[in-house]
Amino acid sequence: MQEVPKITIIGSGVSGLCAAITLKEAGYTAQIYEAQSSIGGRVSTDIGDGMILDHGFQVLLDSYPAAQQFLELKDLNLIKFAPGALIFKDGKSTKVGDPTRDPSFLFATAFSSIGSIRDKWKMFTLSRKLKQKKLKAIFEAKEITTLEYLKNEGFSNKIIQNFFKPFYAGIFLEPELQTSSRMFEFVFKMFSQGSATLPAAGIVAIPQQLASRIDSGQIQLNSPAARVVGRQVSMADGSFLESDYTIIATQADRLVPNLPISNLKWHQVTVLYFKTAHKGFGKPIIGLIAQNNSLSNNFHFLQDVFKGHKRVVSVSVIRQHDYEEAELASRVRMELKEHCDIELGDVIQVRTIKKALPNLRNINNCLDPTEAQLTENVYLAGDHLSNGSLNAAMLNGAAAAQAVIDKIKGKVVVG
Repeated sequence: MQEVPKITIIGSGVSGLCAAITLKEAGYTAQIYEAQSSIGGRVSTDIGDGMILDHGFQVLLDSYPAAQQFLELKDLNLIKFAPGALIFKDGKSTKVGDPTRDPSFLFATAFSSIGSIRDKWKMFTLSRKLKQKKLKAIFEAKEITTLEYLKNEGFSNKIIQNFFKPFYAGIFLEPELQTSSRMFEFVFKMFSQGSATLPAAGIVAIPQQLASRIDSGQIQLNSPAARVVGRQVSMADGSFLESDYTIIATQADRLVPNLPISNLKWHQVTVLYFKTAHKGFGKPIIGLIAQNNSLSNNFHFLQDVFKGHKRVVSVSVIRQHDYEEAELASRVRMELKEHCDIELGDVIQVRTIKKALPNLRNINNCLDPTEAQLTENVYLAGDHLSNGSLNAAMLNGAAAAQAVIDKIKGKVVVG
C-alpha cells in the first residue's frame, strides 16, 4: 500500500489556498501554516462598528479567468463599480467611462475635456482590439513601459495626464506608468470584458470562500515557519515538521538557505478612512484627482458600495512622502476640499501597506507547473512570481499544486 504523502503549504493567502484546493480535488490533503492570526495574506478586511475597511483599496475583476475557475462569484454578492470614473482637476469634475457598458457615460465622455475626440476614439479602438487579443499574445509581447505604450498608440499627453496616469496609478501603485505594457494590456482587457467589483462583505470574503472549500483543520494560524530544508520544515517556535512536499506561497528567500536574497521591490500605498457628512455619489464609482501635485490619487464613498454602511471616504495615497499620519491626514483633507469640494471629518484608520504590490519588470500570466519546483521537495507559489494580480495568485497556487501532483504520480517534469 502506497504511503500517503505529507504535503505542507506555507502561507494562507489566496495562492496557498488555491494550492490546497487543487490538491484536494486530486485526492490529496495539505496542511497550511499561517504566520498571522487570520487567513488571506494581503487580502484582508477589518469589520466592525458598521464599517467594512479593506486593507488597501482592492477590487476583484470579475473577468479574471481564475475567478471563474476558483470562485463562486454569485455567492460573493459582488458589487460592481461603474465602468468609469469622476475626474477632478482645477476645481472641476468630469465624468468619463465606457458607454458601451453604461450608456449614461456617453454624452459626459464625448464632451469631457480629458482629451481630444481622437483620444476617445483611440480608447474605443484599443478596447476593441484588446478584447480580441489572446492572453498568450499579451504575455508574449515585447515589454515596454505603459507610458511608452500609450505614446506609441498615439494618445496625447493631455489624456495621459488627465486619465491614464491617475487611473492606472491606483492600479499599479506607481504614478509614472513605468509598469510593463503587458500588465497594462492585461488589465485594460479585463476592464473591457468585465467589471471592477467588491464582495458585499469586503475583499476578505474571497479568501474566506476559498478556505471554505477545504477542511478547517487544514489551516493552522499563528504558526510562522523559519526554515525549509529538504523534507524538514523548522518552525519559529523551535519545533520541526516532516514534509514530503512543501509549497512556499510567500517569498521563499527568507525560508530556504543558500537561496539568493530576493531583490524584489514593492510598491506601497497608504489608505486613509475618514468620517464624512457627504452623502456620496449615489452609486459605486471611483473619484480620481488628476492634479499634478496631489498626494491623494483615488477615493470612493463606502456608503455607495456597501448597503447601510456609515458615511466613510476611502482615500489612497500612492506617491512617496515624509508625512507622519496626522500630517498626511491634514494634507489629504486639504486636497479633497480644494480639488473636489468634499469635507472630510475625523480619521477612522490610516493603513500603510509597504508590500502592497510587487514591482515587477518582467511579467508573465502565470507559472507553468514545470516552473514551480525549486528543489526536490520544495515548490513555489504566489502572485509575486508572475504579475501581482489576484488572477496570478490563484493560478500560481494551482500550478505549484499540480507540480506536486505530477511528482507524486511519477510524471516526467521537464523545465
